[in-house]
Amino acid sequence: MSTDATTTSATRAQRLDRLPFTREHGRLVVGSGLGWALDAMDVGLISFVMAALAVQWSLTPTELSWIGSIGFVGMALGATLGGLLADRIGRRQVFALTLLVFGVATGAAALAWSVASLLVFRFLIGLGLGAELPVASTLVSEYAPARVRGRVVVALEAFWAVGWLLAALIGYLVVPGSDDGWRWALALGAVPALYAVVVRRGLPESVRFLELRGRTDEAEAAVRRFESAAGVAPVPSAPARPTPAPRPGALWAAGSRRRTAALWAVWFGINFAYYGAFIWLPTLLVASGFSLVRSFGFTLLITLAQLPGYAAAALLIERWGRRPTLVVFLLGSAAGAGLFALADGDTAVLVTGMVLSFFNLGAWGAVYAVTPEVYPTALRATGAGAAAGFGRLASIAAPLCVPPLLTAGGNGLVFGTFAAFFVVAALAACLLPERRGESLEAPVH
Repeated sequence: MSTDATTTSATRAQRLDRLPFTREHGRLVVGSGLGWALDAMDVGLISFVMAALAVQWSLTPTELSWIGSIGFVGMALGATLGGLLADRIGRRQVFALTLLVFGVATGAAALAWSVASLLVFRFLIGLGLGAELPVASTLVSEYAPARVRGRVVVALEAFWAVGWLLAALIGYLVVPGSDDGWRWALALGAVPALYAVVVRRGLPESVRFLELRGRTDEAEAAVRRFESAAGVAPVPSAPARPTPAPRPGALWAAGSRRRTAALWAVWFGINFAYYGAFIWLPTLLVASGFSLVRSFGFTLLITLAQLPGYAAAALLIERWGRRPTLVVFLLGSAAGAGLFALADGDTAVLVTGMVLSFFNLGAWGAVYAVTPEVYPTALRATGAGAAAGFGRLASIAAPLCVPPLLTAGGNGLVFGTFAAFFVVAALAACLLPERRGESLEAPVH
């Protein structure tokens, strides 16, 4: 046994914060991240499906917009409800349930026989997906040691790029292959329904949640599981007092109002710009004269730039801090969108698209790292879910706004608008608290 553990009493949260990163942390990140990647694969696939259906079903821009947006209606509702449920019945249970809901609905979407049926299935998919993401980041943040918490959550978010890359590969290789290619692509999204069983059995419940519900024996067992992986002897823990979950209105109480407003503004801006751009990207490239296959190939290369974006954010978030990293990557995203608006020629489109992808996904990693740190444990999942839910309103609006913006000013106006939303999000990020290296139980200033 290691002698790193102290012999004095410590809370279970402090015991977790003192641990090194262990194989149990790795299992938690990978277990949560695989579900995250499968979710991203589904969201990414719809952009390729839209481009295919525009040709096969002769859809209007309005119909395409609703196919792109309806899933985010479900995500807005799912994020809000998922956060509330996670603070009441637990992070792990909600995480597994949401994967099951969206996995089954994705498989059903492959059988869609009309625009209306596809819209129904896309809504159900969004309902499950919206609840899963903020709950997963909350669970991981509550186990990660304080000194590397931001980096661990960014690593979790990086699985999104893996999933989107899988979507780009499937879109490139499967969707153009036949008239039913888009159906086969969506059918692959049914995998999360089976994976949900693994998640439910393998992931630990949040220690902080268990303590708030008075389930101290389960909380102690979970902490000892991680201590054993680190070779650290357990120490006595101070008794935890059960605490009821606060009402959602606490997000707007005097001590939380400013942080909530700033966080919601960041989520709204980043959602509007990201989903407006990437949901429509293959379709816009086709409209600009690219073939369907070439459009998908460009989208695949642009997607690859997400991976180094996450890596850079993971490196900087513990060196610079959450707030500076988020602001820099949001401003970089604005620059990328502005350059894409001015791009002329294949090379310029590819390079500026990769710049946008690099900074935008780095910003996503930072926003998921900072969000769980804004609220205390009893309100954490509710606050994260509410911010994500509000942001999803922007992801609903953005795909619907693209056709009129395109008509009014072409790609230049479309991506110029996205750049403006990134700037607004960066300004709001300046008002968020900086929690680098702090315990999640420390007071938020």
